[in-house]
Amino acid sequence: MRLTFMGVRGSTPATGAPFVRYGGDTSCVAVQLGDRSEPEIVLDGGTGLRNLTAWCGDRPFGGTFLLTHLHWDHVQGLPFFPPGDRPDARVEVFLPAQGERDGADLLGQLMSPPAFPITPGELGGQWSFHAVDAGPVPIAAELGAGVRAVDVTHKGGRTFGFILAFGGRRVAYLPDHAPALGLAEELIDELRGVDLLVHGGQMLDGERAIADAYGHATIGDALDLAEAASVGSLVLTHHSPSRTDDQLDELAGRLPAGVRLAHQGLELTV
Repeated sequence: MRLTFMGVRGSTPATGAPFVRYGGDTSCVAVQLGDRSEPEIVLDGGTGLRNLTAWCGDRPFGGTFLLTHLHWDHVQGLPFFPPGDRPDARVEVFLPAQGERDGADLLGQLMSPPAFPITPGELGGQWSFHAVDAGPVPIAAELGAGVRAVDVTHKGGRTFGFILAFGGRRVAYLPDHAPALGLAEELIDELRGVDLLVHGGQMLDGERAIADAYGHATIGDALDLAEAASVGSLVLTHHSPSRTDDQLDELAGRLPAGVRLAHQGLELTV
């Protein structure tokens, strides 16, 4: 699997000279399987999704979006992604089930008048929206990958982490997770031994009150989880929109070996 980080900020985009090196767009990671030249899976659809447009060029997008939850910073890029908004596009979207509402209706709470000019159903191409529960995610079998959705603690609506398995390797993606507000042993078991854990690290340990108020992890929380689950390596993402490049550089210099900060454009092969 090859992961390309298209957006690594949390909560809201960050613009201006202090945010150039790490990037200012919100959560989005493109995943390529095997030797495929384009991503078949996209984790979250924040404003970083716009950066996938150049990769697609003049070709339509055909693939799967896995949305961890429906907060703005994880979905705002969906209607601003031209390769997916054209007649020959084919897009599947999986998101956490919440009650009896279907996927298009759940996403439509954010994307419909008067909040937005169009509804999810008015996007060009063939879009399908699936509200699913935790467990195996029925992505297209021909991809040859396994995907599991796991419930994680986060404020403001049901939230998933995703675990991807391909070619004997496993990657876990948990950008919005508050272990301090409730960490089930079952989640540690799900994560145990993954080759790569991509986890939110928006808050510093001294920002515990803010982390708990908004349902996010501190960097210490993420380090503790990685150790408890015996993961291979840890990448921290979902950086605070107020954390400048210089501050992130200083922070990166204090991280343990095997832990790194994601930046926009980072490519990792697992």
